[in-house]
Amino acid sequence: MAKSGSVALIGRPNAGKSTLMNRWLGEKLSIVSDKPQTTRRRIVGILSEPRGQLVFYDTPGIHRPIHRMNQQMMRFTVEALDDADVVALLVDVSEAPGKGDAFTLDLVRRSKSPKVLLLNKIDLVKKEKLLPRIAAYAAEAMFTEIVPISARDGDGAERALGVLWGLLPEGEPAFDRELLTVQTERFLVAERIREKVLERTRDELPFATAVLIERWEEVPEKDLVRIAAVLLVERSSQKPILVGKGGERIRDIGTAARLDLEGYLGKRVYLELFVKVEPGWREKQEVLAEIDRNAEAVDLDPA
Repeated sequence: MAKSGSVALIGRPNAGKSTLMNRWLGEKLSIVSDKPQTTRRRIVGILSEPRGQLVFYDTPGIHRPIHRMNQQMMRFTVEALDDADVVALLVDVSEAPGKGDAFTLDLVRRSKSPKVLLLNKIDLVKKEKLLPRIAAYAAEAMFTEIVPISARDGDGAERALGVLWGLLPEGEPAFDRELLTVQTERFLVAERIREKVLERTRDELPFATAVLIERWEEVPEKDLVRIAAVLLVERSSQKPILVGKGGERIRDIGTAARLDLEGYLGKRVYLELFVKVEPGWREKQEVLAEIDRNAEAVDLDPA
């Protein structure tokens, strides 16, 4: 009988969870950047093939939550950890282990599901440095298997995927086999716009920025969609950074986002971007609720 189940991709910020899920899906679903905390909620990716259906939960990186938004992010991660049939912990082996890694191990240890350790970014370390890390994690005696991988170049990725398939229960697909995700198109569009902001800003600005889709108008006769999006920042001093001299940066963000969205949506896109100062939005429940409405997915429990 075919396999059917879910795998939670868990790890510290920048461990490579989104890159790996995108590779396995063969599609860019989760946005990727070199900034920590790029993923802010559970992203559901659905892989359907002859072996069955595997549902990935790409989760926010485990970190110490400071703002209400970060507390919400950690809630998404813990919920995915509790819901999943299998837990895949990603560890960036190019970074020395620290207190955050110990906390992450303790969190994962609480799960009753089978656990797999994926040691990512092996392309950045020498084998003699990798072997002691493997031995140390093996001593934890909590992982069904430890697989060294490189999410970036694909080394070990297929082997790791095979291990996950082997741990899934038998069952019928939970979702339509044609689905790639349950996230809304509006959410995925907002995420792609935010990706361009992350690529073109620095320091604290990526953490203090959110994207809200305010208007979405389909024009079928012109094969066109008109989108208006608001870029939220927390302080008035951040607005000119995002706008840039003479509006240069916001135009650059808009052009890059429009080209990306045209490829993603398969139609022409007219994109308007506006910058709005919303002091302390990361602490405001009403703003976070509005972001949630933009990101609302279909029911994660089809039953």
